[in-house]
Amino acid sequence: MTENMWNYRSTSGHLTGADLSGYKVEATDGNIGKVDKHNDEAGDAYLVVDTGVWIFGKEVLLPASTVISINADEQRIYVDRTRAQVKDAPEFHRDQHLTSPQYREEIGIYYGIGGPFGRPL
Repeated sequence: MTENMWNYRSTSGHLTGADLSGYKVEATDGNIGKVDKHNDEAGDAYLVVDTGVWIFGKEVLLPASTVISINADEQRIYVDRTRAQVKDAPEFHRDQHLTSPQYREEIGIYYGIGGPFGRPL
């Protein structure tokens, strides 16, 4: 994973300003859903993925650093997590994700980074 979980890897093929809404998201072992929302601000980039019916419509926040590659022609995003890891991720809360340091810390800990915004504890 990159040194900052809220940035895309330089090798991902991400283009700033590209609309990723609706892109299918592929885990290492299969499809996990579609991008519902995304942000590509440097230092605060993420995907919100609607997992659909396979885990009852849960939405999860994936830090940009989980993205391995983006295929714009196929409208697919490949991430370095399994379906189970995404399923077990903290649920995305629209009313918290930007305003709650505790939620961001929970995401950082879950994805193995440490403290809030990717800083070590």
